[in-house]
Amino acid sequence: MTPGRVGRSPVVRPVFVVTGPSGAGKGTLIRALRERMPEQLEVAISATTRPQRPGEEDGREYWFLTEEEFAERIAGDEFLEWVEYVSRKRYGTLRSELDRIAERGRVCVLELELDGALYVQEKVPGACTIFIAADVEELERRLRERATESTGEIEDRITMAYQQLEQAYRFRYMVRNDDVARAAEVLTAIVERELALAATIVPR
Repeated sequence: MTPGRVGRSPVVRPVFVVTGPSGAGKGTLIRALRERMPEQLEVAISATTRPQRPGEEDGREYWFLTEEEFAERIAGDEFLEWVEYVSRKRYGTLRSELDRIAERGRVCVLELELDGALYVQEKVPGACTIFIAADVEELERRLRERATESTGEIEDRITMAYQQLEQAYRFRYMVRNDDVARAAEVLTAIVERELALAATIVPR
């Protein structure tokens, strides 16, 4: 992964970073979190070079960019972080998304892969990382049922998931998604606690 520089503003705002292996249920838990706190949180929309699928809208699921557009934005230092997968498709978080969400008076939630999450954890003041874990057998089942990638890409994601589960200790929190309702409650409790703590910090 090749991340960009971080931090043009001295204002420290909470940023929640949800990470974990493919198939762990990150997206499902983030949606449940947003349903519980719709006026406080907003998820940053990632940019990607992967093809737009039927039913998807630019600026809703992703910001869909060509390879040339993505490269131009990298050169212009417009990404907070970005990553290129084994599929050769690129994904990244535009800095403008964080600004857009802050202007709406909401707290940003990022769904990132591990490298991006670790980078943001290190470089972004106020970042709180949360690792979503699941049993390996369940991860494999979910990935195969998803069936949005080729067989080879699915096998690559399964192999990567095994490796990523070993990295859970590097993040601030870990939530096991063995039951969606329970995991959503735990995730919500973490976010509420961190927001309450952030509210007690008086800027200098």
